Amino acid sequence: MGGGAEETLVEEALRVLNTADPFEKARLGDEIARKWLKGDIESAYDASKEIEIPDRPARLANVKLVSPGEMPKLGKAGSLQSRQAIVHSLVHTESWAIDLSWDIIARFGKQEAMPRDFFTDFVKVAQDEGRHFTLLAKRLEELGSFYGALPAHDGLWDSAAATSKDLLSRLAIEHCVHEARGLDVVPTTISRFRKGGDEETAELLETVVYPEEITHCAAGVKWFKYLILRQRSEGDQGMPSEECEVEEGEGNGRVDGQVIPKFHEIVRAFFRGPLKPPFNEAARRAAGFGPRWYEPLAVKDFPT
Repeated sequence: MGGGAEETLVEEALRVLNTADPFEKARLGDEIARKWLKGDIESAYDASKEIEIPDRPARLANVKLVSPGEMPKLGKAGSLQSRQAIVHSLVHTESWAIDLSWDIIARFGKQEAMPRDFFTDFVKVAQDEGRHFTLLAKRLEELGSFYGALPAHDGLWDSAAATSKDLLSRLAIEHCVHEARGLDVVPTTISRFRKGGDEETAELLETVVYPEEITHCAAGVKWFKYLILRQRSEGDQGMPSEECEVEEGEGNGRVDGQVIPKFHEIVRAFFRGPLKPPFNEAARRAAGFGPRWYEPLAVKDFPT
């Protein structure tokens, strides 16, 4: 079957991270994902090989970067200019989501001796993010603009850099905070596009992006739980499914007593400021975590 000549998934992930063009990142990522899911890539990583993960993925210089505080207001999708700005922001976010998905595979999979299911989950996430990027970039062109026409910020990668040494922190911040925030705001964004007369963008967000983002957040929750609960069964590299599949709820001492306090500790250490309500409780529950995870971290007396 090719033996040692075959590239591992981690090595293929590095190809994506070292590709600058986001459209090519998406295309290449989809190709690699299909191979992995079909079994054409057999090994997740080679324990004997040393690999070098880039501190920052290759990126084109065609997008003007500003700090989050300097970003122009996006508006409420009532005008074409506002709709272009919102979709451009989404396209930029998805471009980073591609890199983040392949980075978590390359950076942490071997380091943490993660099981094959971990790689498969994040391959699927990476494939989805590439599809979201491609579809949203196409929609942006249909709206008369293009990726790079407007400024953007790299706050997502700033968080990734801050959590580059610890998988638990990466899962908590990127998937259980940032991605969960996306679940909170997308329904309002969909509604604004509909009110602005842009049914095409609303439909794309509602039928493709939103439901798949729930599964991405769920992957973060699942593997965050796994890592903490694995500590209680040292030497077991398989998925402790009985513990990890248990949902948060009243009387669930294993989750309430270990996982949630650790999540709070990490968020307070790595995320600036409190979490911002209102929360999309239904989507968050669908992703596997309820109010006990995030309400203690929230802004108090948030105006509705």
